Amino acid sequence: MSFSRRLLWAFWALALGISALFSLFAMAFAYTVEDQFLERQLAQEAARLQAGRAAAGGAWPAPSAPQYRVVLNPDALPDGLAQVLAAEPRRREFSGPDGRHYHLQPLDGAWLVAEVSDWLVVRPDRGGLLRWLAGWTLGATLLALGVGAALARRLARPLARLSDQVSQARPGRLPQGLAAGLPTDEVGQLARALDGLNARTQAFIEREQAFTRDASHELRTPLAVLKLALSAPAMDAAQLRRMRRAVQQLEDCLEGLLWLAREPDDRAAEPTDTTRTASTALLPLVERWVLDHEDALQGRPLRVQLHADDRLALPEPALRIVLSNLLGNALAHGQGQGQGEIVLQREPDGALCVANPSSAPPEGVGQPYVKGAGSAGFGLGLSLVERVLARHGSRWALDHAQGWTRVRVWA
Repeated sequence: MSFSRRLLWAFWALALGISALFSLFAMAFAYTVEDQFLERQLAQEAARLQAGRAAAGGAWPAPSAPQYRVVLNPDALPDGLAQVLAAEPRRREFSGPDGRHYHLQPLDGAWLVAEVSDWLVVRPDRGGLLRWLAGWTLGATLLALGVGAALARRLARPLARLSDQVSQARPGRLPQGLAAGLPTDEVGQLARALDGLNARTQAFIEREQAFTRDASHELRTPLAVLKLALSAPAMDAAQLRRMRRAVQQLEDCLEGLLWLAREPDDRAAEPTDTTRTASTALLPLVERWVLDHEDALQGRPLRVQLHADDRLALPEPALRIVLSNLLGNALAHGQGQGQGEIVLQREPDGALCVANPSSAPPEGVGQPYVKGAGSAGFGLGLSLVERVLARHGSRWALDHAQGWTRVRVWA
């Protein structure tokens, strides 16, 4: 059964139950009021008779209405009331034949009997009162059904829309904006929770896809070095050093890529002052990169303008990936006079700048698979740099002027 139908049946049952309970209370109230009225009338008549007897010296005066009788002997009570009274001495209300109804009031040595059938209002018209209450119950139930149907449609509409959107979800095409236009009720809270879950799942899928791209990009060079070294008929000390450096580069790349593929901690979504102070020295990483690429740097001038205490507010694995890709791009794409000079320097505003003479980079550089015409790579290096920096709230910029390409990093 659908949610709206269950809600409609709940409204119907609630309205029917409340109407039946109200009818029961209404009947009980009518009977109670009528009985209390008759008992008060009987008590007033008993008080009048007792006062008249005291004034007359012991003789009971005549009742004020023909419905009242003073009975001195209980056996003289009408319609067999004596037997009922003997069985139930505390009973004061009795029903007789032919619709007669009696109320008793004890007096001093006597009984005051009131035959009140002519005074009754509720009992003679009990059928009409019940029909009147049944009509109102039916009307209230129909009204509740109408209100319940409208309310059920209104409440179930966002839930049905949410169900349709979720049922159409597919891997790689997870719905977003489920909570748009929904109020801050339970359905809205559910939609916002699903939005958060879908965002995390989509980010996980993107990280997984990016990991495969980045792994193929980052591991290609050290694997090529190892393959070339292993193909030599005899390995000398220089080849062994290159192999060890390639293995170390593989380990560093794997560490960095696995770190980048992990889901970020929610608390680290926005860098705090504490995370900013966790910085890494630049020179040791630059020296290590130079040693790893000493063969490729043969005849290529590298001008490093850094101080020993220059640092960037990035963890070492992240900074290693950034430097490796920026310097590797400069090494691969450098051209012009000076045999492709590479300049690494710290600028006055604190940015780390990597510059080299090159042709103008293609439009959209920094996006996955966007690369220059003469590039032998996959066009993933700058995309990887951007993701690493974005993870830590840092930024980068690229410009080309007067035949030089400059990449600046602020962290």
